[in-house]
Amino acid sequence: MMNVLLLGSGGREHAFAKKISESKLLNQLYILPGNAGTARCGQNLEGSPNDAEAIKKIVWEKDIHCIVVGPEEPLVKGLKDALRKDDVLRDVIFVGPDAGGAALEGSKAFAKNFMKKYGIPTARFKEVNETNIHEGIQFLESLQPPYVLKADGLAGGKGVLILNNPDEAKEELKNFIFKNKMGDAGKVVVIEEFLQGIECSCFVFTDGIHYQLLPFAKDYKRIGDGDTGPNTGGMGAVSPVPFADEDFVHKVRQRIIEPTLESMRLEGCPYEGFLFIGLMNVGGDPYVIEFNCRMGDPETEAIFPRIKSDFLEWFKCYHEKKLNQFVLDIDPRTACVLIMASKGYPDAYEKNKPITISSALSGNCMLFAAGIRATDEGWFTNGGRVLALCSLADTLHEARSHAYSEIQKIHFENAYFRTDIGADLLKYY
Repeated sequence: MMNVLLLGSGGREHAFAKKISESKLLNQLYILPGNAGTARCGQNLEGSPNDAEAIKKIVWEKDIHCIVVGPEEPLVKGLKDALRKDDVLRDVIFVGPDAGGAALEGSKAFAKNFMKKYGIPTARFKEVNETNIHEGIQFLESLQPPYVLKADGLAGGKGVLILNNPDEAKEELKNFIFKNKMGDAGKVVVIEEFLQGIECSCFVFTDGIHYQLLPFAKDYKRIGDGDTGPNTGGMGAVSPVPFADEDFVHKVRQRIIEPTLESMRLEGCPYEGFLFIGLMNVGGDPYVIEFNCRMGDPETEAIFPRIKSDFLEWFKCYHEKKLNQFVLDIDPRTACVLIMASKGYPDAYEKNKPITISSALSGNCMLFAAGIRATDEGWFTNGGRVLALCSLADTLHEARSHAYSEIQKIHFENAYFRTDIGADLLKYY
């Protein structure tokens, strides 16, 4: 039996907590810091997922056998490396990459140069800082709109600007570098050629030798219907993805996943854990938009409900480098996830609004807490993205209809959700 420590506090972590809590191998689940939803799956602990010394102490005191990292920041900052310095802690299962692997997300410039070096298909780009900003402006002038600017460092999913006006793109480039628009994350900027196509999210779980491909998903990053307005952390997701057919998936494996994992081994840092690959389908050919060193949010809330397998058995095989011996049992049904957000998100948003649910959600629907604070008086909003509602049904049409019906039962003042999640995919059926 295993004691597990899960790091993070969002809807993704609630989805992890729910699946881990269902494992027959689980003794006790601890979540640091967790949220109102994870508290129903295990015991929340106070503290920061970035505090390596505090986490070491918890591992000793709670006799932790497995650590699962939800967010990217602890991984990019080298939490795994810090724990592995302790001989005893080396035997603890750690689900996530070391700092070398996490650099695929921690630095957009590193990821783009890595792909260029190893011939992994991605958009043309230019790395820009204060010393070569004139070259960046020249590169912008060579491109056709829209223009893509990406902060090099971590920006909570909000470090990407897509702009149609060249003068605005040049001004924003200067704002990133000289006016700290994205703080230190924007001191280096990657300018990318815009790829015309349709996006999807690919997820890989790897033990450094073998890998497994999880169900594909599609998320919706813009705040407004019709993919309008600023980028967010994600306003909804659907899984599976109808255009990710057998031919497309074969190309993704052959051109992207396998070269990436092999090249990371050549770089001396074999990748372990979950790898998110943001893809653009350009006329049937996959191109990498970005790498993330963890599961995505809200895609996790769409994918995990479709995985029937025991998660701790899965993680045990991963630790023993035997992923090739584990069979993932996938529910064939379609998942549709809607994010309910606070007024003002992704900018300054309202908090402390009481949350009510008028009646019980139906059996094929589940709720994942994110920005929710639990008190003796009930649940209150405590974040921009407050909750994720997932519906499972035999078809996308049914999953969407069910999700939009069920979300009407959830209320808080000025609640907002997109009304078109998955609508663009209906034409594929």
